[in-house]
Amino acid sequence: MRHCKLLFTMAMMLSVSSNLIWAENKEESGDGKLRIICFGAHPDDAEYKSGGTAALWAKQGHHVKLVSVTNGDIGHWQMAGGALAKRRIAESAEVAKRLGVTSQVLDIHDGELMPTLENRRTITRLIREWEADIVIAHRPWDYHPDHRYVGVLVQDAAFMVTVPFFCPDVPALKKNPLFLYSSDRFKKPYPFDPDIAVAIDDVFEQKVDALMALESQTFEGGALGNAEKMADVPPASQPELRREWLRKRWDQRAGGESRQYRQALSRWYGPERGEQVKYAEAFEICEYGLQPSNEEIRKMFPFFGTSD
Repeated sequence: MRHCKLLFTMAMMLSVSSNLIWAENKEESGDGKLRIICFGAHPDDAEYKSGGTAALWAKQGHHVKLVSVTNGDIGHWQMAGGALAKRRIAESAEVAKRLGVTSQVLDIHDGELMPTLENRRTITRLIREWEADIVIAHRPWDYHPDHRYVGVLVQDAAFMVTVPFFCPDVPALKKNPLFLYSSDRFKKPYPFDPDIAVAIDDVFEQKVDALMALESQTFEGGALGNAEKMADVPPASQPELRREWLRKRWDQRAGGESRQYRQALSRWYGPERGEQVKYAEAFEICEYGLQPSNEEIRKMFPFFGTSD
């Protein structure tokens, strides 16, 4: 009986906490601005995949949250556990600060994420509490199990966010958000389809500056690093060389996205400007959730302009 009372009290505390978060977001949501939540598996994924677009939204006053679904506690070749998790949480928070957005890292072990009912509820609550208009996540086909299961969990939440008696401690959304996949290179069961491509030229340098904070991943190599690889990276005592080293890698990566998805860029920016874009991030519309018209997409990506 005592155990039951304790569980009931904890549940009530969780309900009150969730509703307080929802109420705070509700006050902000009346400003007419978009609300975007981006899920990544680890404290670098959402930053890498959506950081430029997040900065563009933030510059226009929209509300963006980057969520890491695991704490990244085995994502390094030389350290692990609580010390690494704390380090990566701090890195993610600094990236968010530099991009002008919000961040959160969930306390789930790196490499151990599963598509459980408990985790489905967590993702559903996060989307509701943020009152999201747009939700971004990995596709559920990926080399890393954590990436795959983030995709599955967000897919599973795509309908449940509107169901009142699923997680009734947080009010259900009145409208289903637009769910998007971030880009990847995987071909089976089908390749990434770039419905939307965003020019990030205006914020490319800002994104590079932000990613400088992910030292455990960008300069130390993360889980697959080693001493030999680190020896090829400029030392922390030479920050300008370090930045140039990182910039070259993102020039290749974001430049590759613009070249690969040129057709999508021209669709949204027009042929002339689309051909001039140097750096891009791309997204695919999930078949669950809102199926937007071109007009709705332009409202959700206001940096495109108004004409097709």
